[in-house]
Amino acid sequence: MAPVAEQRAYHVGLAPGEVGAYVLIPGDPFRTPLIARALEGAREVAWSREYRSFTGSLDGIRVTTCSSGIGGPSLAIAVEELSRLGAHTFLRVGTCGGAQPRVRLGDLVVATGAVRSEGTPDAYVPPEYPAIAHHQVVAAVREAAVAAGVPHHVGLVRSVDALYADLAPDRLPRGAALRAEAEMWSRAGVLANDMESATLMVVASLRGLRAGTVLLCVDEVGAEEIPHPDPRHLDRLVEVAVDAVRRLVAAERAGGDAAAG
Repeated sequence: MAPVAEQRAYHVGLAPGEVGAYVLIPGDPFRTPLIARALEGAREVAWSREYRSFTGSLDGIRVTTCSSGIGGPSLAIAVEELSRLGAHTFLRVGTCGGAQPRVRLGDLVVATGAVRSEGTPDAYVPPEYPAIAHHQVVAAVREAAVAAGVPHHVGLVRSVDALYADLAPDRLPRGAALRAEAEMWSRAGVLANDMESATLMVVASLRGLRAGTVLLCVDEVGAEEIPHPDPRHLDRLVEVAVDAVRRLVAAERAGGDAAAG
């Protein structure tokens, strides 16, 4: 029999039987315990590199929360390895910077798709391939936000590789071009910017998985520094995300499709 270490996925550190079909995936390893508190019987199952994981259940269905770290490369690894261990539905539970004046601190953004201004998905498929959230996940998150009475926006986000190129473009050699690019995407209707959603959506689509994103706005248009999120805002982000998964679980029980399609 192979040693236990060899049975575990190389990066996320998880073994068969430790991962639920549904995964709530924040970036920050210290946010997985916050999500785990909302699950039934959750226990920490691994902490390897940036990937900290807890598995519990919602209404009798196993659910995992696993952090992905920052950016597309580590997010793609998480989706690849978690899906091989049985996960079929991923909900990113993250933060973003507002790209429209109406997107305010504490608001939630439910992404229907993402502009691919980062590089990881390019290794999978040409840039013409769209980054689109699964319609069932989008619907569940939107319903959860409405039920919670949380200010939220539904639409496109943009994923980038260089956070501070967006936050403080004038400090960089090509600042004018960077600022013009951000303003162009804002005029095109992009609601917010993050660093992982496009990768999640592309990898999930190519692998036949369901994926979506709900983001908490932590800085508004024009901000050059990111304040620490209000704990109350984080709590309602988690509340909406967990309720969205609960709704997806209920739909699966009622005979809805639990796989992409």
